Amino acid sequence: MTDQPWSAAAVDIGGTKIAAARVDSSARVVDRRLRATPRGGGAPVLDAVAALIDELVRATPAGEAPIRAVGIGSPGVVDTRRGVVVSATGILPGWTGTAVRAELERRLGLPVAVDNDVRAMARGELSFGAARGASDVLFVSLGTGVGGAFARDGIIVSGRHGTAGEIAHLLVPERGAIACGCGRTDHLEAVASGPAITARYAELTGDHALDLITVASRLRDRDTAAATTIRAAAVTLGRAIAGLVTAFDVERVVVGGGAARIGPPLLDPLAEALRAEVLPSLADVDVVVAELGTDAPLVGAALLATDRLARTEAV
Repeated sequence: MTDQPWSAAAVDIGGTKIAAARVDSSARVVDRRLRATPRGGGAPVLDAVAALIDELVRATPAGEAPIRAVGIGSPGVVDTRRGVVVSATGILPGWTGTAVRAELERRLGLPVAVDNDVRAMARGELSFGAARGASDVLFVSLGTGVGGAFARDGIIVSGRHGTAGEIAHLLVPERGAIACGCGRTDHLEAVASGPAITARYAELTGDHALDLITVASRLRDRDTAAATTIRAAAVTLGRAIAGLVTAFDVERVVVGGGAARIGPPLLDPLAEALRAEVLPSLADVDVVVAELGTDAPLVGAALLATDRLARTEAV
């Protein structure tokens, strides 16, 4: 790749919001921007993404490295070679089949790379965050949905169909307070996602129309129902992923996404439940919070962009 200074536009598309930022060649995240995820399918989402990137390009100060490529972290199963969303759940209706890369390259005139949003998070944490130095890592993202990714020998594994590491649809023994994005209530996402936790809290208290931030703040205020709800979700999550940790001999579990900011009240029971279920030789597996926080998908998306730029310039 050229030795000229560069920066990348990085975008993290979520079920409720789209985050974007300019990321420089030292992985420094600057000029963050946020926008609600529009409803109505692929077209309005791409409109919002293109507008955010255009804002970032125009706002780059004179004298700083220009944006030369774009990286996108997308929900759903992504064909990374074509940059197309192969399938997506109801968390982002109408997203399935969206040709993200081709459409954005046409609009922006820049190289674009697309991958699943949790794999983007995993790339950021492997290079600059909590997975540095680890070889076999399971990544868990808790937000509007539940996502996962897996690294073997320090390399993100996609799998033949792009679903390697996916944990949202793991079966759990209880019914969730809401449906998983696929419509079932006996999947992990129906129990451990942010909306699932708040819905269960509402069942216990009758206090509806809350978000996870409010429930977490009540936990810090010693609200018993909040503590019970968050612990139950964490225990179910720990038990559910214990089988994967054992099957793939995982040395570290990295937990990211908005819900990870709850901290020890979520991480401690999760780790305790996981270690109680794995084989004794795995009882010391690390369970850590993502160091880059909600910037991890943006850093990972920027790394995707640099790879795409290098391939483009090599042609």
